[in-house]
Amino acid sequence: MKGNITYFERSGKVNTVDTLNIAKIRAQEPGIKNVVVASTHGYSALRAAEIFTDTGIELIAVSISPTFDDEGWKMSQEERSKLEEAGIKVITSLHALADGVTEGLYGEITPGNIISNTLRLFSQGLKVAVEISIMVMETGVISPGCEIIAVGGTDEGADTAIVARPAYARKIKDFKICEILCKPRIA
Repeated sequence: MKGNITYFERSGKVNTVDTLNIAKIRAQEPGIKNVVVASTHGYSALRAAEIFTDTGIELIAVSISPTFDDEGWKMSQEERSKLEEAGIKVITSLHALADGVTEGLYGEITPGNIISNTLRLFSQGLKVAVEISIMVMETGVISPGCEIIAVGGTDEGADTAIVARPAYARKIKDFKICEILCKPRIA
């Protein structure tokens, strides 16, 4: 198999439409039925809904748990309703790699944070894409063994897309990043 990776000159929201278009092209090849998009307030997911119109691909937006309301990262009910009205399934979950009980008790030196920081060496968006894939698995919305496209970003918007075979958090060693579709060149 031969594939292409697109490298963006900078990270962040400016790459959202290009990232989603790259994801759409790959999603239309056999084997992909779900595209998972990180979306704090709905921007990336709504752009995805526009781009993926009439493709038959199921869009799943992943938002962070309400514990991050103080940081302004909580999706409002109004934002969630807009996504659902656009035909997007929305799930909300605690970060899969960090921010749980272990970090609450032991601080930032946890296996999840080590994995997160390693993924950030490639890009923040890659860390987010892996994390939302696990979060979706944990909700039961996708089945074990299937390949999905996961879209993440840096701060706002989307700048990274991967094809992944996600795993549950407790089976993290089974997680597979199959393809990197795009990412910022310098993370």
